[in-house]
Amino acid sequence: MDYKLHNGGGKLCCKGCSRQDNKLNTYDWLADIPGSSEESDLVEVQFKNTRKGYYRNSNGLKLEKGDTVAVESTPGHDIGVVTLTGRLVPLQMRKTGFKPNTEIKRVYRKAKAVDMEKYEEAKAKEHDTMIRSRQIAANLNLDMKIGDVEYQGDGNKAIFYYIADERVDFRQLIKVLAETFRVRIEMKQIGARQEAGRIGGIGPCGRELCCATWMTNFVSVSTSAARLQDISLNPQKLAGQCAKLKCCMNYEVDSYVEAQKRLPSREIELETKDGTFYFFKADILNGQVTYSTDKNIAANLTTISGKRAFEIIGLNRRGMKPESLHESEKKPEPQKSIDLLEQESLTRFDKRKGNNENRNGKKDVYKNNTDNSNRGGRNRGERSRNESHPEVRTEGREENRPEGRPDRKDRNRNRNKNRNRDEAENRNNNEKVIRIEREGSNTGIITKEDASKPDNTNPNRNRRRKRPNNKSQQRNDKPSEKE
Repeated sequence: MDYKLHNGGGKLCCKGCSRQDNKLNTYDWLADIPGSSEESDLVEVQFKNTRKGYYRNSNGLKLEKGDTVAVESTPGHDIGVVTLTGRLVPLQMRKTGFKPNTEIKRVYRKAKAVDMEKYEEAKAKEHDTMIRSRQIAANLNLDMKIGDVEYQGDGNKAIFYYIADERVDFRQLIKVLAETFRVRIEMKQIGARQEAGRIGGIGPCGRELCCATWMTNFVSVSTSAARLQDISLNPQKLAGQCAKLKCCMNYEVDSYVEAQKRLPSREIELETKDGTFYFFKADILNGQVTYSTDKNIAANLTTISGKRAFEIIGLNRRGMKPESLHESEKKPEPQKSIDLLEQESLTRFDKRKGNNENRNGKKDVYKNNTDNSNRGGRNRGERSRNESHPEVRTEGREENRPEGRPDRKDRNRNRNKNRNRDEAENRNNNEKVIRIEREGSNTGIITKEDASKPDNTNPNRNRRRKRPNNKSQQRNDKPSEKE
């Protein structure tokens, strides 16, 4: 089944997104659902400016948003435009505070050409009637202001909207107005905000007034809202076109109240070794507080965060004074971008250089091994490794070796010479011990004292002996007892 609209659009969403040409228009978010308008026989009808009424579609007319209808009034009938249908109408009635015991009037029909002609004639007399009624009120010395006049659709009744600070006795005014305009008179008192909503206009923000577009309930606004938001108490800036405090001051009060809890009290003074700091101003949403060294004027202004201010207050309560206000605050270092794939690195193809670490990041076991027993195997392993990988042997070693330092081959050659010399000394000492035993000593055992005595026969005897590393040398060095 295809659902089509009669407003020229080919999609269902066009019905809910129709022109917002009427004040206080309600968005019908259920317009896309088929059969939504049949859920309820109540409709919302809007008249001049912000006046609305709720009527019952007892005749079962197919009404849509934007249709001009003739509705029941007292006396006669009135002409209005349908602004809402379906199941949203009862919800809107509950929102506006419509009393359930109130009698709901009927929708007569869709407006005809004759009805529209009478409506246009009555509408053309509204401005002249308002100007003349103001003159009549001034002649009667009434402290009131007539802000607007609205004629009923059939022209039999006129509604006068007036503003007054005090109670006004307008009984004489009604008699004069009825004799002058020959219509039924109805007086309605409105406030300054309702008057601005009926007249309309552009606010200092550049948009249409909230009271003329979507606001239906007006909440009182006080200067405390301006103090909580740290707004200058300038009447010219705080007042709207209705000469009252702007309604938009209440929009962000809750956010400022929550943000204010993260800042210290303005009465608390901060004690440091540099001096005493007094509250000067605060950036509530950013959580920054500015302090001054003078209580009355701006001197040596210092801005810190609310967290730092609480830290100093805690130190002062414990009898401690920090060095300065910015002592523990660290400036955040700019984070450097990390290229995980190293696609932008110019040296990503260069080989890693280093003497202590190989390509896998592990230390070179051949170089760090200091065991004398494995020196030969180390040299052999290194030689075989260098032969199989010639690039490892020469990579970064000639360039990184300091001046005057021998290379690896020279160090290995000197180390082998020293080891051969030590082995020769050990061999000579063993032969001397055996010779002494054969010649016959008193005990037949070389004591520690005798071994420590200088031996003039051997020039290498007094040289410091190194501890043998091989088990075979230990067995040879151990003196044997002569039975």
